Amino acid sequence: MGSIIYNFLKNKSLLNKLIIYLTSIIFISYLFPKQNKFKYDLVKGTSWKYESIYAPFDFPILKSTKEIEKEKELLEKESIVYYDFSEEIYNNVFNQYAEKFNLFFSFPISSDEYSIVYDFGKRLIEEVYIYGVLPVNFNEIKKISIIRNNSEFQVDKDEVFPINNLSYFLNEKLKFTEFEIYKNSLYNLFFEIISPNLIKNEKFTLQSLNESLSSLSITRDIVVEGSLIISKGELIEGEKYQKLLSLKNEYSSEVFNDNNFYWILFGYLLLIIISISLLFVFLNKYYNSIYKNNRELTFVIFNIVLMIFLSTRVLNFNPNYIYAVPICILPLIIKAFFDSRLGLFAHFITILLLGFLVPNSFEFIFLQFLVGLVSVLSVSELYKRANLFISVFQIVFVYIICYTAFHITREGNLSGFSFLTIGLFIINGLATLFVQPLIYLYEKIFKLVSDVSLLELSDTNSKLLRQLSDKAPGTFHHSLQVANLAEASAIEIKANVLLTRVGALYHDIGKMNNPTYFSENQITKTSPHKRISPVESAKIIINHVNDGIQIAKKNNLPKRVINFIETHHGNSKVYFFYKKEEQRNGFANENDFSYNGPKPFSKETAILMMADSVEAGSKSIKDPTIEVLKSFVNQIIDSQMFEKQFSNSNITLAEIEKVKEVLINKLINTYHLRVKYPK
Repeated sequence: MGSIIYNFLKNKSLLNKLIIYLTSIIFISYLFPKQNKFKYDLVKGTSWKYESIYAPFDFPILKSTKEIEKEKELLEKESIVYYDFSEEIYNNVFNQYAEKFNLFFSFPISSDEYSIVYDFGKRLIEEVYIYGVLPVNFNEIKKISIIRNNSEFQVDKDEVFPINNLSYFLNEKLKFTEFEIYKNSLYNLFFEIISPNLIKNEKFTLQSLNESLSSLSITRDIVVEGSLIISKGELIEGEKYQKLLSLKNEYSSEVFNDNNFYWILFGYLLLIIISISLLFVFLNKYYNSIYKNNRELTFVIFNIVLMIFLSTRVLNFNPNYIYAVPICILPLIIKAFFDSRLGLFAHFITILLLGFLVPNSFEFIFLQFLVGLVSVLSVSELYKRANLFISVFQIVFVYIICYTAFHITREGNLSGFSFLTIGLFIINGLATLFVQPLIYLYEKIFKLVSDVSLLELSDTNSKLLRQLSDKAPGTFHHSLQVANLAEASAIEIKANVLLTRVGALYHDIGKMNNPTYFSENQITKTSPHKRISPVESAKIIINHVNDGIQIAKKNNLPKRVINFIETHHGNSKVYFFYKKEEQRNGFANENDFSYNGPKPFSKETAILMMADSVEAGSKSIKDPTIEVLKSFVNQIIDSQMFEKQFSNSNITLAEIEKVKEVLINKLINTYHLRVKYPK
């Protein structure tokens, strides 16, 4: 039972990786479409480079965008407009007619003439309001439907009374009649009381239009099975383009059936497995520390899956909005925590997987890959806000230029240029600005450290560095000197400058526990080491590494910084006390005088080991000359190389030589040495 538990714990890391691997594949597979994939790239305006295509089955031809828009305009013109017949206004008109009739006619109320003219005018009003009165300047050319007393009836617009036709109406009705003499009085009275009583019903009108638009067919004609669609070398345009687009739509809209479901799913799985496996192999070979760290591995995979998830949600909503998704956030975030190469590789894997989903996959992959390159190359120091804004501007600019180039190659001109797409690129750029709060959020969730956090840690007024300055001022000064040397070296070989400097500032914080046992903090000439044995002295010296690790963890320093504390002495020996023990007893146990390691495993930690040893050792040089300093630096670093202290780091021999040159020049400047010119 014990052996089973031991083996489980031993392989727990591998088991976690397997879970991460399988979970990412399953989730991405779930996000993939449930339709067949059209096997040809369809780019309007180019030559058909494949074999001649014959219709594999009968299918309808999709209408072009222009055709659909034209039909929509026609439907909008012909759609029914609904008006409510206002009974309140209608009754109010008759009430006003009865009240104001006396004001426009002078004959007595009791006279027959009064009664005859009154009844005639009332009949005219009833005729005016048979279907209702339209507002002034009515210009509808659509069908009119009137709703009165919960009943609906359609009329021609000429049957409805427009109020601006009042004069013409009276002329026609009074001409050659006995009432013609009352024309002016009737006109003045009617003009006073008649009001439009047809009120447009926006709800029913819009509902009717939507029903008409929903019934609009997006297809026309039929391509018969076996008929030629396009021949090799022909230009993809006009009717041929519509037929190919229609065929592609038929493939895309064909939902998996029982016969092909598992085969197509198997094909997608193979593509996803290859892509994710390639990522794992890449991490294992070039970023072994990330591969071994399940938290960092999960972080990389999570961001890839998250970007695919966001893109698929947008594609399901509207494929035209795909360029609003800020895919370039991915390489920027990966770069903020690791480096450009990993960021670009993760971006490349992501856009390859998305290429199976998006329309015009070649254009999408080309554009996104190019913009990904720009985002990675343009931002050297993401913690500087100006750099991020410049990078976003460059990203949007490249998007627009590339889109314009693709549009011209398709259309042959700028006609039909989509400003909506330009707007999507701008939205994309604005969304990319959220990379800063995302970095902060990821730091808290995944316990990672970015350059932004490193910049905060580089402040020498921070709590921990102030403690170091107070308790071990000599060590603090030494750390500052080492930080300057290491920073200059990192710049020379293009390592992570900020990380190197921060690691150098904190590498000796363990000396705070026993500061007087380290020569740089000793004020008097009497060393406390004289009172103890060399073995005890070596133990105190060696323990400053473990003490530093404990202090760093207690103060929540990130793992990337703790790595510098662990590795800055590698597994080298405390040589002074080792030799002292040999002279004293004739023998010394190497284990008692060797640091526990590990050895440096990056360029940055290797630089710190060299800079630390050179800075500390340079204090013992009594009569420094340029030649002495060169010999000294070479001796120190060559000795470290002989001990294979850099065997686990990815630093090259050429880079080590560059570091040597930087350290030599820095020491020469420190001692203010000049070349002696010949007499």
